[in-house]
Amino acid sequence: MLVKNSNKLTSGIFITFSGNCKRALTFYQTCFGGMLHFETFDKELQGYTEKPVISGSLVSDSIVIHGSDLVHNEGRKIGNYLSIFLQCKNADDRKILMEKIKSGRGGPPSRNYEEQVLIEVTDAFDVTWVLGV
Repeated sequence: MLVKNSNKLTSGIFITFSGNCKRALTFYQTCFGGMLHFETFDKELQGYTEKPVISGSLVSDSIVIHGSDLVHNEGRKIGNYLSIFLQCKNADDRKILMEKIKSGRGGPPSRNYEEQVLIEVTDAFDVTWVLGV
């Protein structure tokens, strides 16, 4: 998916959240900053506790994330086929981002993360992030 931003095209990520898109993108805003935009149904739909997000986006200086609550007929399947890669400026920035992404998920801190080129972190929405330095 491409978005026009400051007279240039930038790539973005699209994630299907199946019912928690607004909560997920709001969480990612706490990690990356940026502006949120949501388009929702006017009425509640059966099977959803809130008005589903048709299309949502978070646009920050470092990342563009698009999402939706609407899933394909076969449903959302969580697997190990997708990870989002972010190149961090340095190990300190990566540590801060890693802790933000892990918030709410718990677990021990990654071992020897300063020495690793790549660190894999899974957030509360089962999205896997690979953070590099």
